[in-house]
Amino acid sequence: MSQGGLSQFVGEKYLSLETFRKSGKEVRTPVWFVENNGMLYVRTAKDTGKYKRINNNKSVRIAPCDMRGKVKGEWANAEARLASEDEARQAYQLLEKKYGLMYKITRVFLGGKDYVVIAIKV
Repeated sequence: MSQGGLSQFVGEKYLSLETFRKSGKEVRTPVWFVENNGMLYVRTAKDTGKYKRINNNKSVRIAPCDMRGKVKGEWANAEARLASEDEARQAYQLLEKKYGLMYKITRVFLGGKDYVVIAIKV
């Protein structure tokens, strides 16, 4: 994961995903992520604000952060989109590998929701 702005995410568990409301006000959310072939991927439910905001505005900003959202690096401008089925399938496998038991537990407890994978290109 050494391509350009992605190097600061190597070894990190969380990234702060900054999305924008229609008014332009930013909303920051710490999320789990994985990298694959120069893209970052996050899983989210379709009923979340970040998913709705990304549908309205593909421009996002990202930075490495801790689990509480405290930023630990530089902000990078990026573009988000809904991942393809193949990308999503790979992202789910990579998320499970990276986060292990914690990922499996969250899938069990939050399993009734409709999830999507967001692809982020820096």
